[in-house]
Amino acid sequence: MCKKCYAAIDIGTNAVRLLIKKVEECDDAQACRLSKALMLRVPLRLGFDVFPLGEITEGKAVKLRRLMKAYRQLMKIYDVTDYRACATSAMRDASNGKAVIKKIEKDTGIHIEVIDGQEEARMVYNNHVECLEDRSGNYIYVDVGGGSTEVNLLLNGELTHSRSYNIGTVRMLSGLVKPETWEAMKADLAQLAEGVQGINIIGSGGNINKLYRLASDKDKKRQRMPVASLQRLYDELKPLTPEQRMTQYGLKPDRADVIVPAAEIFLTIARLVKADFVHVPVIGLADGIIDSLYLQDRLKADATVG
Repeated sequence: MCKKCYAAIDIGTNAVRLLIKKVEECDDAQACRLSKALMLRVPLRLGFDVFPLGEITEGKAVKLRRLMKAYRQLMKIYDVTDYRACATSAMRDASNGKAVIKKIEKDTGIHIEVIDGQEEARMVYNNHVECLEDRSGNYIYVDVGGGSTEVNLLLNGELTHSRSYNIGTVRMLSGLVKPETWEAMKADLAQLAEGVQGINIIGSGGNINKLYRLASDKDKKRQRMPVASLQRLYDELKPLTPEQRMTQYGLKPDRADVIVPAAEIFLTIARLVKADFVHVPVIGLADGIIDSLYLQDRLKADATVG
C-alpha cells in the first residue's frame, strides 16, 4: 500500500480515535508529505465513568478492548509500519487504568502509553504554529479535552510557559471541576499575559473545530474566528437542551452536550489574555503522534546516510 504507513490511537476522555496516514511517493525525500488514509472516531466517553466513579467500569473496559482489537485489524489491513497509542486525562485519573491497559495489551498486542498534559500539548502545538501565517507573534495555545485543558504561551514564536489544568468538558458536565482549579488557571493566565500585547488563541480539540464550522463570521483563509463570533454562538447554544442543539445545529449526541462547556473554557481564557481571535487549524493529538513518528524515521534515515 505504501513504503511507510503510520497510525495513531488517541484514547481521550470523550472519544477514541484511530488515524492512519501514508507517506506519498516522491523523488525528493524533502518533498514527501503525509496523506490521510483513514480516520475513525468512536465516542466511548470514558470520562463519564472515571470522573464521578474514579475508575473505568467493566462494561467500558470490555468495549475499549473490543475497539482496540478492531483498530489492530485495521492497522494490519492498511499495512501500518509503525504506530503509537496514547491515553490522556481519563486514563490518568482512573484507579484501574494500569490494569485496563495491561489487559488490553495482553488481548490485542497494543501497547498504550498514558501521557501527561505537557506531552499531550507538545505533540500538537508545534503543528499548529506551522500552520499560522505569522509564526513570530504572541499566541496562547489552548487544547480543551474532556478531562483537562492544556495551555502553552508562545511569545514572539517561542514557547515560554506550559500549564495543564483539570478543567475539561466532561468534568464540567459532571460538576467535578474544583473552584480552586478555576481560580488557579485564572490567576496564572492573568499573570502570564500581564504586559504582553496582541495575544491570540490557537485552539485545539474537536469542540473548537465544530464551533469554528458553525460560526457565521470567520476568516476561512486564515482559519480563524473572532472571539466575538464565538461569544455569539455560545449565547445561542447555551439556553438549548442537547436535543435542541442536535436538531437545530446538526450536532451528534456526544458533541451536543460538551460543546457548550468547551466554548465557556475558550471564552474564559480569551477574556483573561484579551484575545481578539481564535485560530483553528484542523490538527489534533493523533496528527501530532504521527508527525513525531515520521520525524523519528527521517532522523534515523539522515543519520544512516550521514
